[in-house]
Amino acid sequence: MRAAAFTELVGPDGVDVIERDDPEPGPGEAVVDVAACSINRHDLWILQGDSAMVDADDLPFVSGLDVAGVVDAVGPRVSAVEPGDRVVLCPNETCGSCQFCREGPENRCENFSLYHGGLAESAQVDADRLVAVPEEVDLTTAAALPTAYVTAYRMLQRADVEAGDRVFVPGATGGVGVATVQLCAMLGIETVGTSRSAAKLDRVRDLGLDRGIESGDPGEIEAAVDGHVDAVVNHLGGEYSKLGQSVLRRGGRMVVCGRTAGGTSEFRVADLFLRHKEIVGSTMGTQGDLQRLVGFVADGELSPVVDRTYPLAETGAAFAAMAGDDSVGKTVVEP
Repeated sequence: MRAAAFTELVGPDGVDVIERDDPEPGPGEAVVDVAACSINRHDLWILQGDSAMVDADDLPFVSGLDVAGVVDAVGPRVSAVEPGDRVVLCPNETCGSCQFCREGPENRCENFSLYHGGLAESAQVDADRLVAVPEEVDLTTAAALPTAYVTAYRMLQRADVEAGDRVFVPGATGGVGVATVQLCAMLGIETVGTSRSAAKLDRVRDLGLDRGIESGDPGEIEAAVDGHVDAVVNHLGGEYSKLGQSVLRRGGRMVVCGRTAGGTSEFRVADLFLRHKEIVGSTMGTQGDLQRLVGFVADGELSPVVDRTYPLAETGAAFAAMAGDDSVGKTVVEP
């Protein structure tokens, strides 16, 4: 089979299509013919050499978390799926024995990790991690869900928001940002979002963004928010964390899931405790979250945004588009 492998950790130029042996499913495993695999900042960080998970000794490395396709074969002791099933993978890898695996939520597993290997024609996966995709849901659409939409859905749960609340989304045009805007629109939650691009903001307004702020300057954004918000969905980190704290109401909560704008942030400690604000971390979500999201799509309540698709041979170009911040929504590779 063909796979788009990271052969150098130098950014988009480090991707090459290579040949690998066709996978064979072991006990509890399935092999999926990959119809689509969306890419994420997580993959890009690896490709840029900015992840502790992968180094030069691991090359060539095949990344890709968000696999959707059709089951080709199953190994012994598999009953959940069978060949011909349309599926999407929950990329969570958990130990199954710690407190959080026993009692939930599983994304807090003490040994939590993520599946890699979807940027290929076939993917060998844990069969129990496959979620059924109904015929009315396109497989490319399904591939947009596992990381961005599951992450955003879980963050909104952590933020404890409900219909009528107001949520601030810095970087509203990225994968998690767009997902948050769409989910909030579905749930009756008002959104205030930012982007440096007026054209991108216009596209996200069409998806349900209530108020867009065209700026990348935290001081300008803070002045433009116009009042406090109930929650902040922060996938950027860096200087946007201090901004998020500033616009939170008394007792509000900021949920942080990323570091695209920087791996360290400053906080005003007195404001934090005197105004009873909360800052919490969140990574991914649960397999149950993914199942619910597939249901929302099947019922017509949610339409995940795929900005552009690329064939496997152009995976490097897909990462170049992501690195250049050229997209709105998800970028998907279709092997």
